[in-house]
Amino acid sequence: MIAGNHNDSYELTNRLKDLFRQLNHLELVYTDAYFNADSAFDTKEARKLLWNRGVRPNIPENKRNRKHTKRGRKRHFDKAVYKKRFVNERTFAWIDKFKRLLIRFERKKVYFLGFHLLAYTLINLRNVLAKV
Repeated sequence: MIAGNHNDSYELTNRLKDLFRQLNHLELVYTDAYFNADSAFDTKEARKLLWNRGVRPNIPENKRNRKHTKRGRKRHFDKAVYKKRFVNERTFAWIDKFKRLLIRFERKKVYFLGFHLLAYTLINLRNVLAKV
């Protein structure tokens, strides 16, 4: 357990290293992918780790009460890609409304995963029908 007084980027680089280790183990290709995050996750270490792995950090710059302009190369930020981040946030908020998905009641992992896949399918079906 850790105290609740940490910022959002606490142990971000360690979690990213774990993520890349798992992606490599699964042999998934992630080069040229975007890492979309809000400005709370804007750290030098995370940006460097992402660039070195071939992932584009799409994080708005956190000013952090900076009095002088940032020196060096301008950071990569694509507003169009960042706007799509809201879709993920909305999906997670939708899942939080359903007790069956929020709390794990099932004893077997396959049932828990099945309910999530069913929920995502229903979300996509609703979005497709809304466009028709």
